[in-house]
Amino acid sequence: QGYPARSPSSGRLALPRAYELGCAMVDFVRRLFGPGDATAAPPAPADKCAAVGGQTAPAPNGEPMPCVYVNHGGGPMPLLGQQPAVANFLSGYAATLPRLPRAILLVTAHWEETAVTVSTGAKPSLLFDYSGFPKESYEFKYPAPGEPTVATEALRLLQEAGIKARSDDRRGWDHGVFVPMMLMFPGANVPIVQMSLRSDQDAAHHIAVGQALAPLRKQDVLIFGSGASFHNFAYFFARDPAQRKAGEVHSKHFDDWMRQTLTSAGLAPEQRLKALAGWEAAPSARECHPRGAAEHFVPLLVIAGAGGGAPGFNVGDDSRGADTMGLSNFRFSQFEFR
Repeated sequence: QGYPARSPSSGRLALPRAYELGCAMVDFVRRLFGPGDATAAPPAPADKCAAVGGQTAPAPNGEPMPCVYVNHGGGPMPLLGQQPAVANFLSGYAATLPRLPRAILLVTAHWEETAVTVSTGAKPSLLFDYSGFPKESYEFKYPAPGEPTVATEALRLLQEAGIKARSDDRRGWDHGVFVPMMLMFPGANVPIVQMSLRSDQDAAHHIAVGQALAPLRKQDVLIFGSGASFHNFAYFFARDPAQRKAGEVHSKHFDDWMRQTLTSAGLAPEQRLKALAGWEAAPSARECHPRGAAEHFVPLLVIAGAGGGAPGFNVGDDSRGADTMGLSNFRFSQFEFR
């Protein structure tokens, strides 16, 4: 069906095919950057965030903080000038918020555990969970603090909802965290709490996680899902033009379904959440997110749950525009709930 072979026992990529795709990706990165370091401009200077924060005045009616699901890009590429549309959207998004968040609860595609796990560390390090990129992409610094108080509250809300949850005070922030945060808040002045997915990727469970965490929005916590609405390396790096074109068509079919399901005012909240719980039946769903490898989609389920099933808004439409990775014909949608 066009996507990688998977191990029947785990649903993950079978080793030879995973190795082949990994080699293709490394080869792609080397061709993109060449033998030397990238010459793209570094991330914005640290004082930019003060200006961004200054643009977000307190809301007069005290509305809840929005929750949002975004495309975090390919590895560190948005920070290296290789995905300008992604970088431009993230750099400008903070200014659209009603006020500066007290903290960010960030649901990352790159952390899965057998139970939802919340980072409680006060000063997390960075976890460079990618390979084959230029030297400077392993030297990034982002000294934003953790927020143990918000982490403790998140754990309490989950446990009160009957959802098994654990804490972790050691794990660093993966690139699903630090790449968008370096662009959104380059001054590192907003505390961050990182949260994992549950490794079974169960849709109803992750919607329930979002529903349990929704009260944090009234405490000025921005609940932020970091992933990609299309994520299948077999199509991204296909050498056969026909296979690549098939992936682009699949991405459009699934994207059309997402937009209709998530933004239509004609759906009641319970109808929307029911449709999302059954997302695997959507057109081209498993071609876009293969079985056992839907981790880039699942953060959206948490965010939709935190949004209470209300209709969302498509944001940053230009983030699927031209980039130097050659992925501009794939559809990547992002959604905000207010």
